[in-house]
Parts: sequence; C-alpha cells; structure tokens
Amino acid sequence: MKKLCLILTVALQALNGAAYTQTNGENEARAVMWKKVDIASRDLYLGPGGDEMVPDISRVEFVEEKKGGSSLKYEIIDANGREWVAKIDKESQPETAAVRLLWGLGYLTEINYLVPEITIPGKGTFKNVRLEARPKDIDRGDRWEWDENPFVGTKELAGLKIMMVFFNNWDVKTGNNIILNKDGTAHYAISDLGATFGQLGGNDLPIIWRFGRSINEPEDYEKTELVEETDGNKIELAYKGRKSGIFDEATKGEARWLVGLLRQLSKQQIRDAFRAANYTDDEIETYVGAVIARIDELDKASR
Repeated sequence: MKKLCLILTVALQALNGAAYTQTNGENEARAVMWKKVDIASRDLYLGPGGDEMVPDISRVEFVEEKKGGSSLKYEIIDANGREWVAKIDKESQPETAAVRLLWGLGYLTEINYLVPEITIPGKGTFKNVRLEARPKDIDRGDRWEWDENPFVGTKELAGLKIMMVFFNNWDVKTGNNIILNKDGTAHYAISDLGATFGQLGGNDLPIIWRFGRSINEPEDYEKTELVEETDGNKIELAYKGRKSGIFDEATKGEARWLVGLLRQLSKQQIRDAFRAANYTDDEIETYVGAVIARIDELDKASR
C-alpha cells in the first residue's frame, strides 16, 4: 500500500508540477513554484488577480511610505478596503508584463495591476503606477536563494532561470525572491520583476557589469539575443551581470520543456500582457515581435 501511495504521489507531481514538503519544527508546508495550467485559456490582460481583484481607486487612503529598494513605494488602501503597494517608477510597466507572462506559463506570482493614473492623498498624482496586492490571507515569508531551495535540479527552477534571461532581468538578487504562504502551501515566487525588458550589462565584471544596462526600453530589448551558442547538450544563454554563473546556461531538455509552455501562448495573449502595462500600440508590437523571436530562438537552440 505504501509503495502504491508513493507511485500515485510521484504521478500527481508529474502532472501538477514539482511539490515538496518542507518541515520546520512542528510546521509543515507544501512548497510549490509552478503548476500545470491550461495556458491557452489564461487571461494575460487581467493576470493572476483576475477581474475580481481589480483595484477600485475611486477612493484611496494613504497608509505609509515603504522603505527599501530604489523605487518610490506607498502602501495604500483602495475603495474596496484592499491593501496595495503602489510602485512609482519606470519599473512599473515591465514588471506588470513580466508577471503576466510568468503566470501565463503556470509560475506562481504576485498579484498586480498597472493603473494609468492615480491620486494618492497628500502625495500627489502619478502616472503608470503598479499596484501589488497585499491580501490578508497570505503571509509574506522568507527570501529564497537561487542555488539553495527545494527545486534545485528540477525543470521548473531551470525554466524560471531561463525566463530571467528571456526578460533581460539584471536584478536577480535574493532580496527579490519571496515565499508566499497560504493555506499550508509555500509559494516560491519572485516579488520584483521591474528590471526587465531592456538590455543587460555588457560583461560579468563586478560593478562594471552595470554599464549599458537598461529597463523598459522596447528597442533595446528587441536588438538583444537570448542564446549565445549551443555546445552538445548545453545551451549558453546570453546573460551578463550579477549571478552569471547561475543564469548563463541550461540543458536542451530544460529549454525544451520551457519551449513547450511558451508555444502554448497565443500572439494575442502576449499582446495582452503588454497591453495591461499601458504601453503604446507601437511599443506593444515591438515587444510582441521580440518575445516571439526569443521563443523561436530558444526552440531552435533546444532541438
């Protein structure tokens, strides 16, 4: 009977994504990073919060300024009584799009929306502000390390690493990774995806790798590549910058698995992810073309 239960557990994990039980004293939590979803049916315009979580900013209450990081952030409460962290920065648009693309593939993410304009009492009126939800039923736990977590050696973690290069994310520090605890499940997510959709730095040298990097620049993103070269079963990714040793390569099998997910996204879904971030029509088309080109590039390299 025990053997049968083990076989069933492994089979369920294969269908639904890797899940592990973490034990900490008397508490146990099921750790999840990715789950199998119907990608083609996902609404990448509304994203992980769907229609039911859309913020009502007809009335906004200022709570406090959030310290830490380089972006200006305010904690606010909307007309529905929901708490949000408003990010006022150039990172707001790319983060909104990146979250939707990751969520579309089945990765666990924060819940966010981009509001074209918002007035925060006592602070001012701001444009293109990212609102990130702070649901009361989610406990924001510890940070997790890229090279030390329950998913080391899995295709799910490898796919997430490839997506960081896919987005040209040059801010992949541990401080941006978070465990969101809900109903006995530890969701391993990335809490900050703002340094994306631009250009990586030009090298791996300390400090100097920062030169040349950009965010939220469609033309910069369009002209960069995802794959450096292939070598046997290895794919060398075109990643330069912090933690390059973690993000500079993947196996063809890992890339193949990710391509299988990316290919399920329609062109309209990709367009919706950028539409949700309030880009102009021209910017949207530039990004959509660049994303599709990167999927093709990874597909070719992984064959």
